[in-house]
Amino acid sequence: MRRAVRATGKLPVAGQSNDAGKPVTGAPEMKGKKQQSKRIDRSAGRRATVAEVPQRTYWPYFLGGFLTLSVAFWVYGPALYGPFLFDDRTLPFGNGTFPVDEFLPWLKGVRPLVMLSYWMNYRLSQFQPYSYHAFNVIFHAANSILIFLIARKVLQFANVVSARRDVLAVFAGALFLLHPVNSESVAYITSRSEDLSVLLFLGAWTAFLYRPQAETTWARAALVLALFGAAAFTKEHTIVLPAVLLLTDYFWNPPFSFEGIRRNWRMYLPVAAGFALVVAYLVTTLRSAILQGAGGAGFGLKDFTWYQYFFTECRAFWLYIRLFLFPAGLRVDYDFPISRTILEPGALIGLIAILAVAGAAFYYRRRYPLAAFGFFAFVILMAPTSSFMPIKDPVVEYRLYLSMIGLLLIVLEFLRRVDVRQRNWMALLAGVLVVSGIATYERNFVWSDPRILWEDTVAKSPNLSRAEFHLAEAYREQGDCAKALPHYARAAENDPPAKHSYWYASIFVDWGLAYDCLNREDEALAKFRQAAELEPTAHVYSQIGMIYGKQKKNAEAMAALQIALQLDPSFVMTYVYLGGVYQNGGDLADAIDEFKHALALDPKNEAALESLRNAEAALANRR
Repeated sequence: MRRAVRATGKLPVAGQSNDAGKPVTGAPEMKGKKQQSKRIDRSAGRRATVAEVPQRTYWPYFLGGFLTLSVAFWVYGPALYGPFLFDDRTLPFGNGTFPVDEFLPWLKGVRPLVMLSYWMNYRLSQFQPYSYHAFNVIFHAANSILIFLIARKVLQFANVVSARRDVLAVFAGALFLLHPVNSESVAYITSRSEDLSVLLFLGAWTAFLYRPQAETTWARAALVLALFGAAAFTKEHTIVLPAVLLLTDYFWNPPFSFEGIRRNWRMYLPVAAGFALVVAYLVTTLRSAILQGAGGAGFGLKDFTWYQYFFTECRAFWLYIRLFLFPAGLRVDYDFPISRTILEPGALIGLIAILAVAGAAFYYRRRYPLAAFGFFAFVILMAPTSSFMPIKDPVVEYRLYLSMIGLLLIVLEFLRRVDVRQRNWMALLAGVLVVSGIATYERNFVWSDPRILWEDTVAKSPNLSRAEFHLAEAYREQGDCAKALPHYARAAENDPPAKHSYWYASIFVDWGLAYDCLNREDEALAKFRQAAELEPTAHVYSQIGMIYGKQKKNAEAMAALQIALQLDPSFVMTYVYLGGVYQNGGDLADAIDEFKHALALDPKNEAALESLRNAEAALANRR
């Protein structure tokens, strides 16, 4: 019998062999009613035995998936029709010169899978934001299901009984689905890279956990490696997956032993090779960003050094845990001061506390394995964005999206020690989920409108220049230009005078646009000139030319627009304003040429299209 188990890898089904281990089927025919009766009885016994084998039912899984998706769309419903916000408007396909109708340009860059998903959105709804939001919600729902599967398997490793295991795993997946701190990762279209990369990361981890045997096969290793590569090319912070797999094998295969790591060499050999290739590719592709700090991240950032960022993150580490446990004060932009030295308040204490908890987690890993595993997983998953490589924003809520599973496992460590099936505990867990769902629903109202989003941020970070600037922009774009003016003033005032932010000049450009919106042209011109002194660009000089054109000062307008052409001949609006100046002077032919030049650079530029139609109509009437 044992030899049969080893040979097939499965236990024989009851009724398929006799006590000697020989098969009962295929016996030669025997004559006589007695033998025939025995055969019938034996067959009936087999049928009865087979009928007793429980059949796997799949409808609960489909029902669970449907409910998960339905709840996700409910809690994120307020933001589904919200506009493109903040960095959403700087996505490559939002550029008027991007060839949106061609397929291959969408796949260029370091995150092709993210851009492929955006291409699908564009094919579905052009620039209407609903499908972009809906994709994020679908990815989030799928991630919560993967959190459930991972938590369920880890609880099984920790010998939690089946009935409690399912309740706890459902709670973990549901809390991830409903937690308000995840609102930024889901409601913010630009966070697509977060949602999709985490989906691929958790998919790889799930494939690793649910392998049919302790030793990984080549096929399973290939699946994990493919998902890992896709995740890393979707967002770079998922590069830590190999460390998570090693941690998993050490803790559970068997517990606290390197035996599982040695047995799974088929997994770690290709994953190590894949890791090296991914690192080489990212270093090659993102070399300027990593070394020079381009794009707001990297060791070349001038705002602070790598060790100052590390000191700061020693404090931020505990803020993230507080946001998980008590998600009050959520905002899109945190006014979180940089720790310039380790002795500044909070930095040294934060570092000592991290080391103390890490030491305790390792020491008590056998008594509290889920908590220890969860803590080390949390540290590993936070490391790419919250350790040594500087990032301009020291605190961002979406950094909890990948690492939250570690904190969930810590919570499960304490919940598994009580009978969560009791009515009081079930009511408590349900209450936590209901409160989280309501909080997330309310938070998504904030994400539904840029004015509400930035009013909320300014109320919580009143000294933050960028928040004031974006609130002013939201008012101006909604036509409330008078209300925008004091916020531009506060944005300029709050910007650090010793070292102005990179957007400081843009404050004065948009401040000038607000004055122009109110037909206060002289004040608009003054702000544009301030901006030009700070940072001379084609944009600001084209605005100066636009104001002079509106004032019929054609010579001054031409002078400013010529400077704009010298600074950047590809800036489209310069040609639109030039055409307007020519039209002011009655030179419709030259005006039409300038409008056509603008459309050659950006065929979909609405201002150029409308100006061209008007100029051609005026020329036709003249004839």
